Amino acid sequence: MAGLVAVLVLLTGCSQSVGGEAERIEPIPPSPSRATTTPPTTTNPAQPPQAGAPVDDVIAWIEAGDPADAAQYNVAFRDGVTTELGDDVAFRTPSSTSQCMTDSQNSDGALACLVDLADPPPRPADAYGEWKGGWVDYDGATVTVGSVHGDPGRFTAGVGPELPYGQVLEFGDYRCRADTVGLFCANYAHQSAVRFSDAGIEPFGCLRPATAPPQVGQMFSC
Repeated sequence: MAGLVAVLVLLTGCSQSVGGEAERIEPIPPSPSRATTTPPTTTNPAQPPQAGAPVDDVIAWIEAGDPADAAQYNVAFRDGVTTELGDDVAFRTPSSTSQCMTDSQNSDGALACLVDLADPPPRPADAYGEWKGGWVDYDGATVTVGSVHGDPGRFTAGVGPELPYGQVLEFGDYRCRADTVGLFCANYAHQSAVRFSDAGIEPFGCLRPATAPPQVGQMFSC
């Protein structure tokens, strides 16, 4: 037994040394498939986008808000009467500066807002009927400000629930976020965006000033 132990000790010593020095074992580098990578960090923009900001920045800021429950905005209220809007939505900003609604039956779900503009576009000379300088239509490819409406149109149903500051409402091709400086809405189909506020209508993305059609005060188009 003593002889067997001596042989084992001798074999162990041979495996741990080469030429009297400890054998150095080089670490095996990790394969590329196992190498760890640190994902890029992104920060949500804290401040609302300014005039002239890239549309990607505007959309990123809108998306950074807290999601609103879209099911709560399929109704409108007027004089104590609640109207179910089906697939359409209605909402207003906390300041009530902007009251918005879609109309899938007559405008393919495009967004219209009544905005309390401090300086609305003047009534065109060719306009006849009841002029509404704060009526804004936004279908993604165009924005018109000021138009003729003989009746409240879709707003006959009243106004929608309040969209709190910092919350994002998603519907159709749109996402809208309310803020103290205005209501920001983006259209994903056309990669455009608009800010609605009493100071005016601010376009982003492909929207550029364009010649307004008859009976329209101001227009932006892609």
